[in-house]
Amino acid sequence: MSKTNSAEIARQLLDGIASGRFPVGTLLPTEFELCKQFNASRYTIRAVLQELQDQGLVSRRKNVGTRVEASRPKAVFRPTLASVDDLVQFGAEHLRLVQSVEKVKVDGGVAREIGCADGTPWLRISSIRLNDARDVGDRRNHRDDRDGRGALPMAWTDVYIDPAYTEIGDMVRASPDTLVSTLIESRYGRQIAEIEQDVRASTLTDERVARALKLELGAPVLKIVRRYLDADGQTFEVTATIHPADSFSVSMRLKRSTP
Repeated sequence: MSKTNSAEIARQLLDGIASGRFPVGTLLPTEFELCKQFNASRYTIRAVLQELQDQGLVSRRKNVGTRVEASRPKAVFRPTLASVDDLVQFGAEHLRLVQSVEKVKVDGGVAREIGCADGTPWLRISSIRLNDARDVGDRRNHRDDRDGRGALPMAWTDVYIDPAYTEIGDMVRASPDTLVSTLIESRYGRQIAEIEQDVRASTLTDERVARALKLELGAPVLKIVRRYLDADGQTFEVTATIHPADSFSVSMRLKRSTP
């Protein structure tokens, strides 16, 4: 029997998972069984299983095996943001679908989260980010489509800005591929000098977000809070973004500083 290459092994396993031959919740054949079935090395089989795991299709545990977790790949977002320019590029690649623009006063947990006093007024722009800009290319002028049907929602973001920047609300709807901070700079000349970012695990408590991301209340999520500072060190925008826990990871590279 001739050996089967890794691409063909992956294709057959993907077909088996998608067709229900390997139902969600069941175990795939063992590495030994797969090696024998495909006349492949253990290294090849492990590489294929790792690829399936990276796609969110399976999970692997020692002394348990490889369990099928989903029937189709999950959208996984791994940011490599290292500068303000990277963040601007992110805005171009992941379009937003605006859900609401309203003036609010925040207090309690939200106020502590974004770092302001109770009762502070803000203009809040709530939106979902869609997994692929191409998914919403034909939606840019369709403001009635507010639930993201037909595209994969990858995150919910609440943007808090100075309530005096009322024109930004319309500009955001008209420019779904432009960051709010970029719009503020173009309209008011206030430029980002620094961004503070906090990333932490949390649980979902907001029904708006649960509906938009198709999650249950109490589901584990990853929350990212960014504070945008101008050259004077003043915060002029805060964003709070929620990602499903299994669709986001943070990658960074650390280098030893030069003596």
